Amino acid sequence: MKRIFTIFLSVLLLLSVAVPAFATGDPNIDGGGGGMGEGSSSSYWNPGMDGVRVSVVNAETHAVVGSVIDLTNQNPGTSLVHFGKVCKLSYNGGRSLSPKVGGYSCIHPSQSLPRIISSGSFPASINAIRSYFTDEQTIRGISGYVGIDFETLVGGKYKIVIEPIAYFFFNGLQYAMTATEAALYDQQVNGGLRAKMLSLTHKNLPLAIFLEKADLGYPAWSGSTTQKVSNSDIISALGIGVVRFNDMTESPVTNSFDYEYRIDTDVITSVEVSGGQSDPDNPVSVRFNIQGTTYTVSNVYYPDGDSQLVWVRWHTPTEPCVITIDVSVTGGGSAQSTVVCNITDFAGKDPPNPIATDRNDAYAASPVPTNVEATSASWGIWSPRWHENWEWVPNWEKCWHTDHWTDADGKSHTDHWYHWVDRGWWEDHGWWEFDWNSYTATLTAQMDVTPDDKSPTAASNTTKSGYGIQESVTAHVRTNQSAAVTAAQNAVTYFPEFGYQTYWRLLDPTIIGKGSSFAFRQNRYSTYNRRTHFTPIWFPDGAYTPYTWLLDCWTPAGMLSMNLTDSITIRGNLWEEWHIAPANP
Repeated sequence: MKRIFTIFLSVLLLLSVAVPAFATGDPNIDGGGGGMGEGSSSSYWNPGMDGVRVSVVNAETHAVVGSVIDLTNQNPGTSLVHFGKVCKLSYNGGRSLSPKVGGYSCIHPSQSLPRIISSGSFPASINAIRSYFTDEQTIRGISGYVGIDFETLVGGKYKIVIEPIAYFFFNGLQYAMTATEAALYDQQVNGGLRAKMLSLTHKNLPLAIFLEKADLGYPAWSGSTTQKVSNSDIISALGIGVVRFNDMTESPVTNSFDYEYRIDTDVITSVEVSGGQSDPDNPVSVRFNIQGTTYTVSNVYYPDGDSQLVWVRWHTPTEPCVITIDVSVTGGGSAQSTVVCNITDFAGKDPPNPIATDRNDAYAASPVPTNVEATSASWGIWSPRWHENWEWVPNWEKCWHTDHWTDADGKSHTDHWYHWVDRGWWEDHGWWEFDWNSYTATLTAQMDVTPDDKSPTAASNTTKSGYGIQESVTAHVRTNQSAAVTAAQNAVTYFPEFGYQTYWRLLDPTIIGKGSSFAFRQNRYSTYNRRTHFTPIWFPDGAYTPYTWLLDCWTPAGMLSMNLTDSITIRGNLWEEWHIAPANP
């Protein structure tokens, strides 16, 4: 960094022109790794067979823009197995692995890449990697490859994401994988990848590049830089570097509470257990103490160097409060010892009684808000199985014999002799292996807004302002581990006349299995106790768009939620329905 800025300052003084402060980028890149293990004839990696995946993302929205490319100095086979050109941010946003055989393409940059992945005999230089990706010629090359104008790329709106790639053989097939893809693939093959490629896929590849400072919602890596890491560590924090062109970094969302729950709701609280190996010979148990009740999860298993998510399902109180859950682990592992949960209530913010003289001449439409949205989640459970390895244990003993014989002179003799006999036995010197059983949950939902049936002149989705609207939200969760997933249990609707804040309506749920439906609660200002929301009489003609946040669909991997909107058309107002006429003409 110091060298970069020294050169940069010299250029400024010589040219005396205005140059953006981050013309060639500021590297947020660190790295580690170390020695390699032993491969096999069908599963191995040749040092130097590496590269990088390069993506450009919008610094604010995290959306990937332009083409995603793979850069390498090598010539991996075009028929190898790969997963397309997918950015780590896309995987963390819910994108799943999609294996492809053949058709792989990569770019040989005009300026050769430095070594990316360390091996025992040839460590990579993180300074060389930083220098390469902040070189203007390199950035200009990337701008051309991804199809974004150079000045636009370095203007501060975008960031470059760098991910290390390894080309290696696994079970006789050649693969191209980023660190994140390796972790996701290892989950799919039940730990089979790490079993054979541990030093590459779970150490040197993910530790080749990681963040010095938190950015794009990913944390700076503070763990070991030379030891193997878990799939969850890789997916959440490793195998990513960022080149930025402004001062802004974005830390992961932090909260003084570990969980935000709603009152009177089924929820799931999880902790991650790690440390050593847990197997049937040395099992781990986790206890959650929640408001005086202890929930015990026994037989928690995971391989050495990995971890296991452990969770408990419980029901929150009916009043807002803060609950601290004490967590204890027995059997060798460890986890966070307390989980702090904030229990809140959305109720009590219903809009005030609308009246016919309401006015809002200064109304200006507000943008529809977005809350945290996650429509899918995945997790897994390690399952141990014994790998038999019977070996003979020798136990050699002398077997003595005595022979009696008489010679030709009639003299008696006695001879003692022995031979060796192996009285050994077979012993099973096997070991525990682990299968990864994957589980997923996916939330789908739809919101529909219609004019209230009591609106006398409403037609289809058009009504006059001042009349009510009705809303229905239907949601469904698909999962392959039903006991670990709740239905979507809460939905709250915000309205445009309040700028989508100040007042809202907590919807009334009907939950059957993993399906949910929601509607407005009965409106106390409705003459007929309708489940309605009255549009303000002053609302201008045009689209009227309520916004609903569907939430509290809990999984071991967190909450699923969705942002939903629907619109009706306002045309005219309730006063147009009134006329004055003489009672007795």
